[in-house]
Parts: sequence; C-alpha cells; structure tokens
Amino acid sequence: MSHTTSQFPRPPVLFCDFDGTITLSDNIVAVMKHFNPPGWESIVREIISESKTIQQGVGEMFALLPSSMQDEVTSYILNSAGIRDGFPELLEWCKKHEVPFYVTSGGIDFFVYPLLAPYGIPADHIYCNGSDFSGENIAITWPHSCDGECDNGCGMCKTAVIRRFPKDSYYRILIGDSVTDFAGAKLVDLVFSRSHLTDKCQELGLPHIPFETFHDIIRHLDLGGRQS
Repeated sequence: MSHTTSQFPRPPVLFCDFDGTITLSDNIVAVMKHFNPPGWESIVREIISESKTIQQGVGEMFALLPSSMQDEVTSYILNSAGIRDGFPELLEWCKKHEVPFYVTSGGIDFFVYPLLAPYGIPADHIYCNGSDFSGENIAITWPHSCDGECDNGCGMCKTAVIRRFPKDSYYRILIGDSVTDFAGAKLVDLVFSRSHLTDKCQELGLPHIPFETFHDIIRHLDLGGRQS
C-alpha cells in the first residue's frame, strides 16, 4: 500500500458505475429518448419506482428496437456520450496507488466496450450486460446476473461482483448515480454518489460523499476517503 492508501483501514477497491457516472448521461435513457419507441417511458418509470426489476425493464426497452438498428444505435451513443471530467486521472491514480478499479455497469456491451476502449481498462475488469442482434428485435443477455445472495433481478449484479472482495479484507468503495447502484451501496464501506443515489444514501443513512467530477473523488481518496 502507498502512503495515501495506508490511510484506509483496509486496502481499497473501487467499483464504478458507467451510465451517468463515467458518462455524463444515461446512455440507455438517451437512446430511448432519441429513437422514441412507443412504451419506453412507462418502463423507465417502473424501473425507477422499483416496481419492475432492472433486468426485466432494460430487456423490455431494448426489445422495442429492431436488430437492424444496431449500427445506428451504436453510432448514436458513441457520438453523443460525453465522459465525465477527471476519469483518466482517476484511472491513473488507481494505477499509481495499486488500487483495483472495476467498471460495474448496467449498460450493454455494444456501447460500453467501445466507449471505454481508449482508457486501457483490462476486459476482465469491466462487467456489463451482453446483446444479441440475431433475432428480429434487440435482445439483452445477462452474463453477470444475480448470485444466490441477491434476488433483485439486477441484470448485471453489482453486489455479486462486490462480494468477491470480502469485507474484512478490502475497503470497498462504490461510485454511482442511480437505481442500478442501490443494492451495492448498502454493502460497501463508502459511496461516492450523484443524483438518485445521493437521495437513496441520505434516506438509508449510508456513508456517502456527493461528487460532480472524478477530480472530487481523487481529492477524497487522497484523504483516505474522508469528507475534507
């Protein structure tokens, strides 16, 4: 452990959301707004209110789009998604201090991997959902669905990934913004939060630090995860 990371009670490990966290906006919602297939808005409302599981809702939304739109949807995301300020610097910080960094994304492989390609993150450190364009409509696949300890229907189960790093061996930190991060936030030692996730952490009394850019997060990591 470096001098900086020795300020943590245990070696830190970071689990970072993708949509609306690494990227400036939620790419799934952006796709739905842009292509506007009938019925998508009510599905989003059901996911946010937690009356529909993320796995069910995301699967249903993409099934509204024909597979023939694969290239159009991919190029729309690659051309419109902005990366949040300070992301390369956070990766550099993790490398320098030998802190494992995992992308834990409820997003889909056909846009997550191309958007992250410039940053050199090892493929086995990126967890996301899969896609199948062989049928008439887009089908989402779930290579990292819930383990025996989670029944939330996450699709990409962040808690299953987090549990691979035992609480007594690691100081577990989650970075996120929304409903796909709620279950993971309840498990970790510290949350860096935005948007809906900040509200949820306040509601549940979870240890969290709101952030705007990854520079904010680096500053707090340099302090051993303290507020100031």
